[in-house]
Amino acid sequence: MSSARPPRPQPVHSALQYPCERAGCQRFFKTLGGRTKHMRSAHLPVPPLPQVQPPPAQSLINPPADELDPDPASENAGDGAPLEPSPDVETQFYEWCTGRPCNERGEYLATGTPPPPKADNPTDWTPYDDRIQFETADFLFTRNQMAAPQIDALLDLWAATLLKHGDKPPFAHHRHLHQTIDNTPLGEIKWQKFSVHYTGEVPAMNPPPWMQESYEVWFRNPRAVTERILGNPSFASEMDYRPFREYSTEGDTRQFQDFMSGDWAWDQADIISEGTNTLGSTFVPIILGSDKTTVSVGTGNNEFYPLYLSIGNVRNNVRRAHRDALVLIGFLAIPKTTKEHASDTAFRRFRRQLFHSSLAMILNPFKPGMTKPEIVRFGDGHYRRVVYGLGPYIADYEEQALLTCIVRGWCPRCQAHRSHLDGEACTHCREFHEALFEESTLSVLWEEYGIVGDLVPFTNDFPRADIHQLIAPDILHQLIKGCFKDHLVDWVEAYLRAKHSKRRAEAILDDIDRRIAIVAPFAGLRRFPQGRGFKQWTGNDSKALMKVYIAAIEGHVPSEIVRTFRAFLEFCYSVRRYNITEKHLKDIEDALQRFHHYREFFKTGDFPVVTTFSLPRQHSAKHYPALIRLFGAPNGLCSSITECKHIKAVKEPYCRSSKYQALGQMLLTNQRLDKIAASRADFRSRGMLEGTCLSAVFKSLEEEDQPTASMQADNDETVADDSATNLAAHVELARTPRKPSLFSLVSYSYDKLQNESVHLHIPTLPDLIRRFLFDQIYPDDPRDQSEIPLAGCPRFEGRISTFNSASSRFYAPSDLSGIGGMQTEYIRSTPLWRNEGPRLNCVLVGTNADNSEDTGMGAYDIARVLAFFSFKYRGVVYPCAVIRWFDKIGGSPDEDTGMWMVRPAFLPNHSPHITIIHVDSIYRAAHLIPIFGSSHISRNIKPHHCYDAFRAFYVNKYADHHSFEIAA
Repeated sequence: MSSARPPRPQPVHSALQYPCERAGCQRFFKTLGGRTKHMRSAHLPVPPLPQVQPPPAQSLINPPADELDPDPASENAGDGAPLEPSPDVETQFYEWCTGRPCNERGEYLATGTPPPPKADNPTDWTPYDDRIQFETADFLFTRNQMAAPQIDALLDLWAATLLKHGDKPPFAHHRHLHQTIDNTPLGEIKWQKFSVHYTGEVPAMNPPPWMQESYEVWFRNPRAVTERILGNPSFASEMDYRPFREYSTEGDTRQFQDFMSGDWAWDQADIISEGTNTLGSTFVPIILGSDKTTVSVGTGNNEFYPLYLSIGNVRNNVRRAHRDALVLIGFLAIPKTTKEHASDTAFRRFRRQLFHSSLAMILNPFKPGMTKPEIVRFGDGHYRRVVYGLGPYIADYEEQALLTCIVRGWCPRCQAHRSHLDGEACTHCREFHEALFEESTLSVLWEEYGIVGDLVPFTNDFPRADIHQLIAPDILHQLIKGCFKDHLVDWVEAYLRAKHSKRRAEAILDDIDRRIAIVAPFAGLRRFPQGRGFKQWTGNDSKALMKVYIAAIEGHVPSEIVRTFRAFLEFCYSVRRYNITEKHLKDIEDALQRFHHYREFFKTGDFPVVTTFSLPRQHSAKHYPALIRLFGAPNGLCSSITECKHIKAVKEPYCRSSKYQALGQMLLTNQRLDKIAASRADFRSRGMLEGTCLSAVFKSLEEEDQPTASMQADNDETVADDSATNLAAHVELARTPRKPSLFSLVSYSYDKLQNESVHLHIPTLPDLIRRFLFDQIYPDDPRDQSEIPLAGCPRFEGRISTFNSASSRFYAPSDLSGIGGMQTEYIRSTPLWRNEGPRLNCVLVGTNADNSEDTGMGAYDIARVLAFFSFKYRGVVYPCAVIRWFDKIGGSPDEDTGMWMVRPAFLPNHSPHITIIHVDSIYRAAHLIPIFGSSHISRNIKPHHCYDAFRAFYVNKYADHHSFEIAA
């Protein structure tokens, strides 16, 4: 009879809190290992990129100052330190609307005057009792979004653990929590509403239902919302107080990035500064955005326009990061009616005018401050005189047509006729429209000019506002969803069906889907197991398909179609850059010209499938160069920003509601979220949220016998590093070695190294390590590792540890990244990934990175990581990678796809070219796509077979925007 197993010891909560040793970092950690990992990834300086001997190539084929200039501190406060070692830039600031600090009466301050002190009581947690109560509310309501019954259950469990100590949880019940949040004095911008109804002539008999209904519009004071954004301390170093122009010191070329670097803000400041009372003020452009969404049927209308507001002063990275710089300010009603009356002219006119009248009503509080400066306190503590102005409006094409009062099918920005949109034409303007109204009839305006003449744009009520000049570029709906998904992908399918029989066309489309499905996995790359054959396309689906589609169709369609996609993709990736120079603008215009040239094949080729290219979304690309010069980089004004905001502002609050008359509950949820966000910003600015709750309790107890991080920390683990947190690139191995398994061992002695050699199919692994050591000890030796006599190499008889992955941290602000533009990706080299097969990623290795004449792919070579491992030799730890080199095919990218081509490299004895390199030689991961050719691929090939089943590959520069910038 077997004896019972002793019970496992229960894990004990650790109260230790280890602070990050870097000055200014507020992170705390439970373990020393966690802190070490954080220090290595977030605060490690980047060493110079070691040079690796490349494999043998085998080719086949400042402005004047005056008394109105702000003091230096305030001038630079909104500019902030660059987060990347970027090229030298000269900045020319606007010299009249300078954002000069003043006092609360509007009197300008002398240079160097500090801001007035705030009431910074570090113990005032009003309306919360203490930090624990605030962070509990923040966790339950904001981060966890816990339902009321679950909050009560958790608080009961919490209370049960505290009864024996005579203590109680932070809140009595969920109502106590909600009441505390509601009592927050900060962020108190109440929701208001007004009702609108039809005031025209109503038929005496059977009037349409819409004429008798009343429509509610909910909103918050937009000026108060704007003042809260301006006063947010979190944005103090991420805000531009006056327009500016940036020039690269190399070539003196203009570049465009954040909104205030564009010409529109500069031109508006010229107009504003004509009045003497505006000199020295801060111009605050109001950026609006709306997007129709479904919220509830219980409010009388199940569709609303959520209306969002931001300001042009905050930088693009802040707006994209959704750090409370984009705020929900209203829900615009959309009238509904029966099918019988849906097409009535009167109903359509009422619906359009309701939209514009609602916007004018909501934005009315800005009017006084558009001509007379108002005093507002900013996040840096200073008061400034501000002048408001309506800025760009973020919307998709349907809303752009509604906003600009044009007929659908016409361009919202220019006067080109709908039958020939890409022809030369002047831009729309308010003066042109008013002149037409005096000379033409409504029918002529509609038919010949595409203008809805009986509609008054909301911008007519505001100074310096012309809606036709304020339409923002929309990468998501115009290019990604519109041109790529709705046009080009459909045209390819139509072409294949026109050229081939139905059965043959279906077979080719199936092969395209298989090609998409077997693409090797890559960090951030969405998988399509069934190809592109899905019904519901999202914006993310379209973005992901763009990365692999051109290689999938190559070989099945003529080169003209492939070049059409190349030109379009290069245009999209170029306009998506975070920083666009004049050179990039020329590249954008060149790509657009090539796109217009090659797309003609769909219209005039052997099997035409298109009758016209007068498509508003495609035509919008023509205006991008001008819009970039006006508003800066388009990635800060894309509708993807407002669509992402839907999740937090509309969808999640709706899910938290009872679904009955949900709108009122959604508004209350948003108000509470704003209050918590305002409290968090206020507490953080007063230094009250340093560390964690637990570390704060330790500090307040001040008990000498209490174990603290400073007592327990092993100073030999890490060294405090005061270097910059911004990195060009840094790679480090995973912290945990590979576990023992059927596939490998964790550690190897030299005698067991031969076993690992067999497992990795690298018989010469021990010899490669010796040659690697020679290369590390004698870095100036010009010979390749394969040329070094083994007898002259150091002998290694130690132990090695293998790893499944390494992480690469690099600066990639054009992609989805942190607020500082940093991105971390994992490079995998594992024998079994998700129980499917091995995953051995490819990487970019710096073989000529120090040569200034070689840029892009000229500075790097491609290799596949067969294994990550580390070992110690003479007291030095060497983190390494076993790699197989790839040779570049030719000296330039492929003419059709625009991507570099590579193939696996071989030594003169026809064995694979395999070497060992230091991980510091790796820049980042690279994605390869097979060159499929015209033959159909086997159904048995899986993604983990991809790099072994084909003989040549494209270096996928469309994998992400950072890859595009390297491999373009």
